[in-house]
Amino acid sequence: MKLNYKHWIFLAALGSIGLVSCDTEFLDVTPPTEIPSEEVWKEGALAEGFVTGIYAGLQQGGFSEQMLASLTDEAVFTHTGRNINTVNEGSLSPSNLGWVDDTYGWGPMFTRIRATNLALANLPTATFTDETLKARLMGETYFLRAYYYQQLVRYYGSAPIITKVYNLNEDYSVARNTFEECVNRIVTDLDSAALLLKGKTLVKGRASEAAALALKSRVLLYAASDLHDMPTAKAKSSVIAAYPNPEFLGYISGDRKARWTAAQAAAKVALAATDGGYKLNLTAPVTPAQGKTNYISIAMGGASADKSLDASAANEIIFGRYFTASLSEGARQMGLNNGPNGYHNWAGNTPIGTLVDDYELMDGTRFSWTNPVHKAAPYKNRDPRFYATVMYDGADWKPRPSDAKDPANQIQTGAYDLLDDKGALINRKGLDTRSSSIEDWNGSRTGYYMRKFIDPNPALYDNTDRQNIPWPFLRTTEVVFNYIEASIEVGQEAEALLWLNRIRFRAGMPALKVTGAALKEAYRHERRIEMAYEEQRYHDARRWMIAKETLGRPLEYINVLGKFKAGKSMKEPYHYDTDVYTYTYTPVVEKSHENRTWVDKMYFRPFSRDEINRNAKLVQNPGYDK
Repeated sequence: MKLNYKHWIFLAALGSIGLVSCDTEFLDVTPPTEIPSEEVWKEGALAEGFVTGIYAGLQQGGFSEQMLASLTDEAVFTHTGRNINTVNEGSLSPSNLGWVDDTYGWGPMFTRIRATNLALANLPTATFTDETLKARLMGETYFLRAYYYQQLVRYYGSAPIITKVYNLNEDYSVARNTFEECVNRIVTDLDSAALLLKGKTLVKGRASEAAALALKSRVLLYAASDLHDMPTAKAKSSVIAAYPNPEFLGYISGDRKARWTAAQAAAKVALAATDGGYKLNLTAPVTPAQGKTNYISIAMGGASADKSLDASAANEIIFGRYFTASLSEGARQMGLNNGPNGYHNWAGNTPIGTLVDDYELMDGTRFSWTNPVHKAAPYKNRDPRFYATVMYDGADWKPRPSDAKDPANQIQTGAYDLLDDKGALINRKGLDTRSSSIEDWNGSRTGYYMRKFIDPNPALYDNTDRQNIPWPFLRTTEVVFNYIEASIEVGQEAEALLWLNRIRFRAGMPALKVTGAALKEAYRHERRIEMAYEEQRYHDARRWMIAKETLGRPLEYINVLGKFKAGKSMKEPYHYDTDVYTYTYTPVVEKSHENRTWVDKMYFRPFSRDEINRNAKLVQNPGYDK
């Protein structure tokens, strides 16, 4: 592991991590850059600054330019040469790690864990007199250590449990603990955090009792899943079956139903600690329009100035990363990073057809390209969350920049018949294609664009303006899903269905009436749709061990063609019009940009060759020994 040693405590992170900034939240200040370490634990403000700095390991949440969604069947990263294809094409190895974000990288996580250990070693004997503050800081630190360890465990399997602060010239070689020991350590830290934070008044962006309990529900749910039950995992994967150290990957024995029961109990306790989330008490579906508004409001987390949205949806977030105009510039560029190139944006992480196809119709039936009615109008009458998540050809969006001729302000990802100034028939590629007249180098390859998490406020121009939408590390609906899944596994199907339908009602979707295997499948589908782009799918597909059938699928794009109907025509500016055009939609499987495949070694990330060389006791994960 990577260990850093300093005689000084660096506190620059206090003013730079950008969790939030106002008089009731984290302060936007410029502190001194260096404080002698022995002074930090003498003053409450300095100790708080040190703990605040540990939050920097969260970085900008899931709002990186390259999103985890593009390592799943939610999205593809548009731009080449960024190492994402190393992962998706199965060429990941100890000497070629591909894209690694610092929010889960082995070295960065242990750097933060060392900081938590330093704080936990010093806070009990700190000489400042505010005992309430001391208890809160210890609670936050226990939470952060647990959070960073759960990042390691869900990407790599077990890790060495380090709770001491190493000094210079010590032997840093340390073996991996078992998976079970790691889970127990994380749960113990979260229990400590919840106890210390109970009743504490906290600003947004800091750990809380509810956050600790919510994270515990996630950890225990993952621990009970197929990937971490070694008899099940071995039966499903020959790579895992051949691994000589299964204790690093999951439970090699024990009562699996007891693990599901523990996960259910943890989720129930976590739900009781929240304020109920956003509109999760409905007994019937809302209208489709309200369902769309509800979902956008949740994604905005109360931070959009768009008056059509409900700012009270901010209560859905249990633990989030918050941003301000003065801080975290990169994290606030979601529109620039992912929006349409016809708006001078970069089209970074674009939805793929397999995600789009998975959105149900409003009556709850599945969409199918073999159904001629569906194929003729694929974007009609779909789950309201589709319209809040994906931009598609003809979708309404913000006002275009002044150099674009599009008074309709609609997404254009197709090719359309038009008459030129002389009346001759031409075929013009849309403004949001890779042949755009606005920018032709960075358009979507898939025919779709991401909408979720991009502020719809029409006053914001994404290419230059920055948004302040928070990233939801933990939200109430995830805890509800955890409760539903565990309830299914312990045989409480009525309870699971009750909560599953509450989520659907909020979105405007009809109630489900299913049992057994159909209920489990419906639950997994609902989780995929509701939690799209929230860094859930990467882990869900792995822990359910369905990655080969889902993440390993080839990319699917859409080709849209608009042809004049008999006797109809249009000149520039083009706009979507079914009275003038017959539109055809052709799904296309595409492998040239990224030839996705799945190999079972990718259930866990490898340790780098350098890390193995530094720590001779570190045993490599399965499939990476050649």
